[in-house]
Amino acid sequence: MQQVTETKKKSFLSGLTGQIIIAMVLGATLGIILHNYISPEAAQSFSNKIKMLATIFIRLVQMIISPLVFTTLVVGIAKLGDIKTVGRIGGKALAWFFTASFISLLIGLFYVNVLQPGVGLKLDHVDMAAASEVTGKTKILSVENFVEHIVPKSLFEAMATNEILQIVIFSIFFGLAAASLGSTVKPVINALDKASHIVLRMVNYVMNFAPIGVFGAIAGVFAIRDAEELVLTYFKFFGSFLIGISTLWVLLIAIGYIFLKGRMTELLKRILGPLAIAFGTTSSEAVFPKLTEELEAFGVKDKVVSFMLPLGYSFNLDGSMMYMTFASIFIAQFYGVHLDLGTQMVMLLVLMLTSKGIAGVPRASLVVVAATCGMFDIPVEGIALILPIDHFCDMFRSATNVLGNALATSVVGQWENNKELAAANLEE
Repeated sequence: MQQVTETKKKSFLSGLTGQIIIAMVLGATLGIILHNYISPEAAQSFSNKIKMLATIFIRLVQMIISPLVFTTLVVGIAKLGDIKTVGRIGGKALAWFFTASFISLLIGLFYVNVLQPGVGLKLDHVDMAAASEVTGKTKILSVENFVEHIVPKSLFEAMATNEILQIVIFSIFFGLAAASLGSTVKPVINALDKASHIVLRMVNYVMNFAPIGVFGAIAGVFAIRDAEELVLTYFKFFGSFLIGISTLWVLLIAIGYIFLKGRMTELLKRILGPLAIAFGTTSSEAVFPKLTEELEAFGVKDKVVSFMLPLGYSFNLDGSMMYMTFASIFIAQFYGVHLDLGTQMVMLLVLMLTSKGIAGVPRASLVVVAATCGMFDIPVEGIALILPIDHFCDMFRSATNVLGNALATSVVGQWENNKELAAANLEE
């Protein structure tokens, strides 16, 4: 028994998840030491350089995403065979995504009103200039921009900019057209199928770099941030946020056990690595290829995974949604702007819609929060209040987004499996 336990410990530490956790600890330790013993200028210089490790890792992953989405989705659609099946899965996906988004927004709304982290808070030396980078991007939240994010004018432009939703739209049309042509296009579909397997093998190579990327990201942040000071200053805000995000996790996992039963435990084990990567790099996009691989290994059919995940990355960001209501009303509380319940519900609906048009926008959650504040006469520069702590909130947001998308894909995949089994039994 002891030998089995030791073997498990060794396999965990030598596995990707164990290596990432070790990288987090080492990165945080190095960052904290340097923050305490070198000048702020030297720490900033170190942070800029060490963060390049994370940038390289994320860019390597981004290099894979476009070809992976295109090849797997086209093959998946061709295997689905008809527009009716695509519509059925798409309908289930969107119903799940919008329900999950609404619940996440409500959780943020509930906790920010009950705990009131912005009431009576005193924040000195807030760098309002730092908010200009975010507030400058609020102009992108428009109907025109929403349409541009959905409908591609060029597949190659969409791939070059990693506009996942645009690639999904093109792939759906391409896949349906291929399916309608029948056996004559089988060589093309087979070639794309083989190409997708090559890309998934590339995923394995790129993931070997994940611990180094996580190390760089964590060390870079802790080198320039006084963790102790941030915790003390933002204790109420961050503590309230963690209570809200924990509630969301409990709810998501409980829903998982309702639909997946005991298999939910296996799913959590499988996505532990992607969760750790998303947490360390604050990028749910960085785990897209690995999550695809793990969900297929979990038993979700490739045609469902290739359809659900790209949609989820645009429409199903549970952690970000919870944060948006929380942060928006926190800023209102800080400035003493009273919002009655009716106004808050309108804000919730606005967030529900505007957040769907910014897939791929850097610091998307903050951009939406800034735009929402402007709509409801809350000082937009208040975004500067949460910038110092936002990176740490983003770690939890990103991991939650990954959990939400893994769960949605697994549940819809199980529904489709059950439907196919039922159809097969009727034929017999």
